[in-house]
Amino acid sequence: MDRETELSLLDELKGLSDAGSAYLDEDITRSAVEDYTSQSRFNLEKHHIFSALPHITCHSSELAEPGAFLRAELAGKPILLTRDRNGEAHAFLNVCRHRGARLVEDQRGCRHLFSCPYHAWTWSNTGMLRGIPHQKQGFPDIDKSQYGLIRLPCAERLGWVWVVPDPNARVDIDAHLAPIAADIDWLETDSLQIAQESKLTCTANWKLLVEGGIEAYHFSVAHAKTIGPYFPDNLSSYQCFGPHMRSVLPRVTLTDLKAEDRENWSLRTEANMVYSIFPTTQWLVQQDHIVWIHMDPIGPGETRLRLAHGPLAAQPCDHDDHTDRRFRDRRGHSERIGKRGQYPSDFRTLRRRVAPFCANRAGSAGQ
Repeated sequence: MDRETELSLLDELKGLSDAGSAYLDEDITRSAVEDYTSQSRFNLEKHHIFSALPHITCHSSELAEPGAFLRAELAGKPILLTRDRNGEAHAFLNVCRHRGARLVEDQRGCRHLFSCPYHAWTWSNTGMLRGIPHQKQGFPDIDKSQYGLIRLPCAERLGWVWVVPDPNARVDIDAHLAPIAADIDWLETDSLQIAQESKLTCTANWKLLVEGGIEAYHFSVAHAKTIGPYFPDNLSSYQCFGPHMRSVLPRVTLTDLKAEDRENWSLRTEANMVYSIFPTTQWLVQQDHIVWIHMDPIGPGETRLRLAHGPLAAQPCDHDDHTDRRFRDRRGHSERIGKRGQYPSDFRTLRRRVAPFCANRAGSAGQ
């Protein structure tokens, strides 16, 4: 985002505020209830959206050093993310090519080799099959080059690792990001680190959760006793960038802006922004931090959420190349900056926003 755009967004919102007008489209849009409840529609979404498009799977700082790995799940598929000795990020199905067992059980850690807990077939963090017990007797003719881990389309861009969970997908990740790339670059998300995270399971369709974050219509009612007084009633704007969206939700301080002080106006000072990166990412951008909301739809009425509050702590690496025992991360997978339970006020409010839909089945990581 350039300076001219930043100022024009503030001008637009200030003009609407001065006129006592909301930001409205020309036409009224209605959504059918079935769009949020239908299993058949969800199945189509899973095939054509969740499995076929790039998703942010982790922040680059979560794969801080060569040898770092992270286990994840996308579109119901187990994912293994790694960073090799050359610093390149990779994504694979977290599945042994021998008998289909889960290859890596640890949530995260540092390792260059992965040994299956079933028969100890071993792969490098670049996906190459390195070792087979009793290979000469049991598998004398096997071509190990044909049994690498199943590789997924993966790219590291703008501080995030993007993965397509379909190994056969042909997706141009740069083209997918191009419409919104300038704004992401402006946010400098590549400099973030995660300080706090929480995981929730919500009994709500994923689209409801997205839509709840892109308007200020509910603020004065749902947030009357929390953040409501700090935002004008039903005042926000939005702009679409291909499949992505930027929503701007000004604070009440917007009305204090003076024309003679225009050079000092700051969008992040006078407004919250919500970036909806299609399909399953939202960033709540505030004055001094960003909350990354990752959605993992698991059914038409159930969605897992990861809420990560930036700055994500880069974890130092302890390397373990032994293949005859399972690696155990000495720090645990949920080390945080700050004390347990210390959520910034806006982060607590974000959790309240989804609380009516959610049963906190997993709790905060590490609790």
